[in-house]
Amino acid sequence: MDPQKHKNLYEAVRLHPLFQGLEHRAAFSLVQKCEQRDFKKQEIIEPREGLLVILSGLAEVFVEEEVLEILQKGELIGFSNLAEVVGKEFQVPEIQAMVQVRAVEDIRALFIPIEVVESRWKEPGVMEYLLAQVTVRLRDVYASLAEQVKLASDFGEKTPFMLRVQDIMIERLVTVDPETTVQEVAQTMSENHTSSVLVMEKEQLAGIITERDIVSRLVAKGKSYQTTASELMTPNPRTISRFAYYYEAISEMLLNGIKHLPVKDDKKTIGIVTLSDLFRKKNASVMRRLKSIEEGDEESLGQIKEAIYELTDTLIKEKVPAFTLLEVVTTLYDRVVVRVVELAEAKVWKEEENGTADRQGKPPSFAFFQMGSSGRGEQFMLTDQDHFLVYEDTGDPIYFKRLGMEITRLFEKAGYARCPGLMMASESAWRSSVSQWQERVRQWMLTSTNENLLLAQNFFSYRFVAGDERVSRMLDVGLEELVGRSKIFLYQLAQIERVQGKIPELDQPMISLFKKSRKSIDMKKEVLFPYHHSLQILALMNGILTGTPLEKIELLQEKGVFTADFADNLKSGIEQILAIYIRLRWGGAGSILALNTLSTREKDELALSLHTLRGLQSMVFARFSS
Repeated sequence: MDPQKHKNLYEAVRLHPLFQGLEHRAAFSLVQKCEQRDFKKQEIIEPREGLLVILSGLAEVFVEEEVLEILQKGELIGFSNLAEVVGKEFQVPEIQAMVQVRAVEDIRALFIPIEVVESRWKEPGVMEYLLAQVTVRLRDVYASLAEQVKLASDFGEKTPFMLRVQDIMIERLVTVDPETTVQEVAQTMSENHTSSVLVMEKEQLAGIITERDIVSRLVAKGKSYQTTASELMTPNPRTISRFAYYYEAISEMLLNGIKHLPVKDDKKTIGIVTLSDLFRKKNASVMRRLKSIEEGDEESLGQIKEAIYELTDTLIKEKVPAFTLLEVVTTLYDRVVVRVVELAEAKVWKEEENGTADRQGKPPSFAFFQMGSSGRGEQFMLTDQDHFLVYEDTGDPIYFKRLGMEITRLFEKAGYARCPGLMMASESAWRSSVSQWQERVRQWMLTSTNENLLLAQNFFSYRFVAGDERVSRMLDVGLEELVGRSKIFLYQLAQIERVQGKIPELDQPMISLFKKSRKSIDMKKEVLFPYHHSLQILALMNGILTGTPLEKIELLQEKGVFTADFADNLKSGIEQILAIYIRLRWGGAGSILALNTLSTREKDELALSLHTLRGLQSMVFARFSS
């Protein structure tokens, strides 16, 4: 090997416990017997007849694709080879290795042959260090395996780790032919005590009819009871695989406003699952309130929060993945927002004495936007109000002042506290015409005080939720042009992140005897805020103004800013961060995570997630480096 390489390797490992205490020449002589080995991402690492010290990169210890531990710089791979040193006087049988190590990213490592390990084995501190590392690793692996066994048993001894649709579906199908009359359909429902029937044609699912269909499509419209099933049914209904997880069925129903899902095995219909099946243990009134959001009035708005909270509590207790939980709950909150805006508009328009209607007598157009956690699609608890209103340049400011104030009042009725920073449509600074909004944002960019930069950070988390999409697009077009000419503004946003510091990184293993680790992390201030801001800056740099973080990640991947691997790692990392944050907030612990409350496996996963998020933050810093 090149002498310079040996010198570089020596500098990299001279403080490692295996080489500490040696005189320079002796230590360098040992390093010369070692060699550098490089491993590509996803490559399986097998350090036969020696140990590997990771010099850079990350690796994961896994069994059957189940990750047990994350290893990083300074950690050792190949402990099983120590049997050649420790057990020379014993017979150590060969066994097929089931635990494997894989590179999570490109790795540079120092391979230490067994002869070097043997030469150092009896030196003060070395044997203790190696045995301590083996003990720690063994304890970590056992703890991880025990945690997984416990997690599985939480669902019952004979219940799968995650319930599948096939475990809760109703297998007995109630079916009718396409030519069956609605009267016969109703009789079939009554006889079988069911609220829906499947319409089958030649053993293939053609449609579905529910009690609500009969009421809304037949009775309400005065149609004949001799109407056939094929005329009344919902054709080609949504279905779900028998192997889908139960929470996927919940998502499908709540996100699409349906209560019945036929279950399929390949092309064959084998069962049906209903929303009441999924929430059999929940109070039926909760589900009724959720289903009636669109018909709610001012008095019933306050009851919706309790129903959504009960549903959220169920999803959290059932360990539904964070992204799925947030998608379901945010969708429900969006329905509340739309209803609040509808009620406000109806009241203000009715009270308008002179009217500001166009020739068709319609209320003036506007767009309503949410910011903050709601704007990011990450709302699982009712936060402070954080919204703004945009109307056409020809709109009447007096009318929209009344509308903004009424929206804010109704939000308060629904359980949203008023924003302490007054970022609400009731305030003139957060309620303007398209042109006024564009000018306001331009001033934030030109006069980039800390206050204006913070306002811009919050503003650019916006998401259109209610109103006229045409007005929303008018705002976007003007802002796209502004952002495209504002490199200095983006640079200043990046500088705020640089000043506030990098996302923390945790040493591995968390319980190492030779390292000091943090005791806690503020998941909101130290992790989520810098993650959101970094993603926001990269998105703005690439002309992406709005959207949830997941949507921005996908768009940045499409534009080639992120590789597919990095995008996947980023999604995986932030989902794990959000899962911890949701658990903390929902349990009333705020956003401070005490690391000693995490299992070994959770600590390792957190370290890997933070490492990925730091990569995102570094990407922003690199684009604005001097």
